[in-house]
Amino acid sequence: MNVRPLASYYLGRRPYGSVHALMQELVLARQRDLVPDTVLLLEHEAVITLGRGGKREHVLAASGTLEEQGIQVEVSGRGGDVTLHAPGQLVAYPIFDLAPDRQDVRRYVRDLTSVMSDLLAPYEVRGGAVSGLIGLWVDAERPSDWPGEAEAITPQKIGAIGVRISRWVTSHGFALNLTTDLDLFRLIVPCGISTRGVTSLERLASKRLEVREAAEQAAGIFSSRFDRVGAPLRDVSVLDEAELRGVLFGARE
Repeated sequence: MNVRPLASYYLGRRPYGSVHALMQELVLARQRDLVPDTVLLLEHEAVITLGRGGKREHVLAASGTLEEQGIQVEVSGRGGDVTLHAPGQLVAYPIFDLAPDRQDVRRYVRDLTSVMSDLLAPYEVRGGAVSGLIGLWVDAERPSDWPGEAEAITPQKIGAIGVRISRWVTSHGFALNLTTDLDLFRLIVPCGISTRGVTSLERLASKRLEVREAAEQAAGIFSSRFDRVGAPLRDVSVLDEAELRGVLFGARE
């Protein structure tokens, strides 16, 4: 079997809107086989996004409050409800062609959940799934062990997933809380779930895993989980938007 290549990039901290537009361009290029499977790894400036199932009433903060904090509300094409991105959160946007052998949406979501879980495992934080709720969950009372949803004492979400798949090419992805300011989540009803809280690696393990280091680890996990041959993570965080496009769309040159 011919193993596909995977190009991985670390973009640093960037605003949501420009990265969203870039991701859409990459999807079109991947559909035309102009770029290889690609994963963008980064963190965003603070922003609230609404997925296709997003409800405005799940944005709890008044527009004036958001404006004072410099937080925009963006409409996204991903699945899901309302979520928040902020510094200290590893965001992964895989632009993968799932055809011909991985054309299974549920499997893809499980794979993204596993990437986050594998990333946290070395830090003695173990998570799992909760039926009917997408994302990676941990037991805040016993973060080193995930006993299953039935036995979890205080299940909290540490990683959110929202995806879009067009002609079996993926976009959007996951957001994993590493050192994120969790108070920001009070501005919304995260993913429309009001009965369970959110958490971070820093809160659970008293460990500051920086986004750049996590991106390096995630690139290797993506390669392994999706059976891709991954080149070393390329740091493009210092490039401006024009230079970044030149690198990404010249990936096959």
